[in-house]
Amino acid sequence: MTYMTEERRLIQQQAREFTMREVLPVANRLDPVEGDIPMELREKLGEMGYFGILIAEEYGGLGLGCFEYCLITEELARGWMSVASIIARGNSLIGMEKLSEEQRRHYLPKVARGELLGAFSMSEPNAGSDIANISCRAKKDGDSYIINGNKYWCTFADGADFLIVIARTGDPKPGRRHEGLTAFMIPKKRGELPPGVKGAPIPKIGYFGWKTWELAFDDCRVPKEYVVGEEGKGFYLATHGLEKARAHTAARAIGLARGALEDSIEYANSRVQFNQPISQFQAIRFKIAQMATEVEAARQLNYFVCSEIDSGRRCDLEASMVKLFASEMAERVTSEGIQIHGGAGYTKLHAVERYWRDARLTKIFEGTSEIQQRIISDRLLGR
Repeated sequence: MTYMTEERRLIQQQAREFTMREVLPVANRLDPVEGDIPMELREKLGEMGYFGILIAEEYGGLGLGCFEYCLITEELARGWMSVASIIARGNSLIGMEKLSEEQRRHYLPKVARGELLGAFSMSEPNAGSDIANISCRAKKDGDSYIINGNKYWCTFADGADFLIVIARTGDPKPGRRHEGLTAFMIPKKRGELPPGVKGAPIPKIGYFGWKTWELAFDDCRVPKEYVVGEEGKGFYLATHGLEKARAHTAARAIGLARGALEDSIEYANSRVQFNQPISQFQAIRFKIAQMATEVEAARQLNYFVCSEIDSGRRCDLEASMVKLFASEMAERVTSEGIQIHGGAGYTKLHAVERYWRDARLTKIFEGTSEIQQRIISDRLLGR
């Protein structure tokens, strides 16, 4: 199958040039000091249409598919994974598909331009992969709900213009632990947390460019019109579109691995030891050959998954496979990149250490590698 049309090649080339010109220099400057993605760069992403790749043209988006979304994502991740991630705050934020037509026409054009971005708050100290264990509660109070409880791992909670929060509105029946969860949209001022919410950034080893928060909801009042979808159906909302999210994560992992590969090739050709470039040594050449092969294998599998998603065919099995394979691959390839750089790779003077730190996260978020293995084995073994 021929995946790359001329239009897609142009989209890819444009994203590649944008990344090398606008994203990579900012990442090299700000990631070592744990600085945030500048508003100027966010505005440029909006001008490129990257927050609205998946949003229909009638709402101001580009109206493209998952394939184009992941093409652009790989390029952006080659510069800075956080930038490849922030575009999801417009393209595929959970709950957007459940907005009313009136809400769509109000919100989506602003989202597509990057003027209105959200953050997703689902995980808790005791609820990560086990979504059904959510204990943060939302109690009906007249025309509002009052939310109390703790949330964890909410990236971009401060910089977003609204939060999508999953809270428990009802007690589950035996054997139906996933029931009783509801999604809420909480508008807020950019740069602040909503009224009734306090929080603190979580210290991380990577994924810089924005902060990841732990949040405490203390009588946070949300008007009932900000319920997203049906009350009690938040579990299905949270798990909807996981195929696309996992393809997006695979694309981020591939971009990181490609960054390590390309930087390693450049370094190996310029680093001289024993009177010759280290690229002349078989040990280095074979590392690069293996790295390139693994990157391409992951990319081709992701192309297949994206094409299946865009065709409307079910591919949850393959989406888990590519998320598992690409994230595990990215950690191996970026680690080899550090090895090729030697001592220089263990410094913040080279981007390869950033790719390595961020690649490690791809094995955890959007479902850990172990969760993907559970999904894959369950499907294959008929469970």
